[in-house]
Amino acid sequence: MRLSRLLIATLLLGLVTGLPQIVLGQTASPYNVVVPVSDTSGTQRSQAFSTALGQVLTRVSGGQDLRGKSGYDDAMQNAGGIVQQFQYQRGAGNPPSLTLSITFDQGAVQRLVTQMGASTAGIKPPLLLVVQGSDGKVLGKDDLGTLSDAVNKHGYKVSYADPAQLPDLGKLTAADPAALSAITRLYHTGLVLVGDMHAGSADWTLISGGQAQHWSTQGSDDGLFADAGKSAADRLDKTLNVIGATEVNGKLWISGLHSALDYANLLATLRADPSVEKVSSLGAQDDGLLLIVKASKPLGDLATDLAAGGRLMQDGARDGADVSLRWLH
Repeated sequence: MRLSRLLIATLLLGLVTGLPQIVLGQTASPYNVVVPVSDTSGTQRSQAFSTALGQVLTRVSGGQDLRGKSGYDDAMQNAGGIVQQFQYQRGAGNPPSLTLSITFDQGAVQRLVTQMGASTAGIKPPLLLVVQGSDGKVLGKDDLGTLSDAVNKHGYKVSYADPAQLPDLGKLTAADPAALSAITRLYHTGLVLVGDMHAGSADWTLISGGQAQHWSTQGSDDGLFADAGKSAADRLDKTLNVIGATEVNGKLWISGLHSALDYANLLATLRADPSVEKVSSLGAQDDGLLLIVKASKPLGDLATDLAAGGRLMQDGARDGADVSLRWLH
């Protein structure tokens, strides 16, 4: 399908200013953490506040290790001072498990990150966990605690797959565009960890930005989950947590735009990334658009960040563009 002549002309003239900003929602607040506690004493609560704040600071700073920064220890000791709300939750079991759900003040957390001399980063979408047990069934939240804990410790949120709402897993692990589009519609993320469990081993695929990475591990179930969570987070760190230090100008080609609504959503996606400083259009052809982007990091790293949200995936080279992406529907 081609962009309408009117839309192409409008884009070229740079007059598309009244389109609404449509931002995809996320599954959970990055300022909320649930941590296990042994009782409701003040000592346990204070320790939980410190643990939770450490995780939130990692998320908001884009995975930066702030533990050596000036002011970090004081922040941990006074974590309760910026808690917005907290609530105890009892789970199933005998004896029942006890957790504390903690939400921090967003502005206070961002000020802490800035005061420590670090930069705040765009909040990454959740990592969707799609893990098949040795019986071939997709495991639920209750079975993936060790895996989710390992991912959370590195500052990433997780979400869980509904077995009834998944594309073909073979196509998903191959980063098929149609399968990735289905994940975007259902789970609003472009980050997926697919696991296939066997007796004493597991095969893993991490999908980020439309690219698939494969590896295998061996050990017990808890060990397999812990190793997989750490490995997935480490791999995401290398691509998603690049902190820009210089101003970069480059050309970005986006294909797969079928309507003005697609364009509005693309603008919203670009504006939501904190490293994007300015965007202007150069031209359009068929279903594609050429943009000049001013950013605080290299365009290749920016493209990886943008694709993590699930609406874009990295595409083949395009003449005249530094980086090419495809819009997913």
